Amino acid sequence: MTEKQHITIKGVKEGLIFLLDDHCEFSSLLDELQFKLEKSHQQLLSGPIVHVQVKLGTRQVSEDEKEQLRSLIRQQGNLLVQSIESEPPIVSQLEDGNNLKVLTGIVRSGQTLEHDGNLLLMGDLNPGGTLLCTGDIYVLGALRGLAHAGYKGNEEAIIAASLLKPTQLRISGVISRPPDEWMTGDAAMEFAYLSEGAMKIDKMTQLQRLRKLPVLFRA
Repeated sequence: MTEKQHITIKGVKEGLIFLLDDHCEFSSLLDELQFKLEKSHQQLLSGPIVHVQVKLGTRQVSEDEKEQLRSLIRQQGNLLVQSIESEPPIVSQLEDGNNLKVLTGIVRSGQTLEHDGNLLLMGDLNPGGTLLCTGDIYVLGALRGLAHAGYKGNEEAIIAASLLKPTQLRISGVISRPPDEWMTGDAAMEFAYLSEGAMKIDKMTQLQRLRKLPVLFRA
């Protein structure tokens, strides 16, 4: 068998973490897991009792499939499966007449979400993750990755987040300056927008100045 890279085994303080690819066929995972346990990782997997955490990414598995994984790992007498966990997938909840797409979840490093319209992410954008859309981007969580709004030339687009600490922001063709030059560090929800060709930042309460939104309450 030619060793593939669908499974990564990492040593941590608590034992071992098995990181399983969440896109390949489940049968391929089982074949590779058996190969690594029996052939290629004998030195790592020998010795006293070792606790194992199995991470499935966004792959959802049945109880029967979990038992197949446990059974394979148990064949190594010193390995004790502590947990088998899947991350909740990013779920599209709503798309309305204004082409607003609502997503729930975490955009992780290496992931790119693209949408033609406005995008609302109820979760976090992690470093290394990317949001790309033709309209506005709203993140009800921490925005720490790259967000590109209005990427087809919409200079009226904005990028808003509960916590705005991006690696980079882009609106239309304008790229943000280094974060430490424009981030306020304010805990209030903020948004980035273009003014006279430059990217600026303000509190979300000031959005109505740009969009002429109705004010429900006044102080």
